Amino acid sequence: MTDENTSEAATATVVGIKTHAGQTSKKASEAAEPRAKAPSKSDTVQKLLGRAKGASIAEITAATSWQPHSARAFLTGLRKKDITIMRESRKDGETAYRITK
Repeated sequence: MTDENTSEAATATVVGIKTHAGQTSKKASEAAEPRAKAPSKSDTVQKLLGRAKGASIAEITAATSWQPHSARAFLTGLRKKDITIMRESRKDGETAYRITK
């Protein structure tokens, strides 16, 4: 190998990875804009339980697309975190759950 071949190969490599100064990609400009974070299902359920009338299992499952046993398990998890949950009966006979403070 001669020095001429080595310098040509190095030049070709440098040219291959060279970028144009001042250009920004579309992805870079999109990443700079903050997006609003969607509320989690946990946040949604806690908001429902914080209402004055509380929330029934049917309302929780409709809001989260959870199965009823998953909604009940979530309530159990809140109780284990020392969050007080009241169980009340509504006029229509449905059971509602509400976070008390």
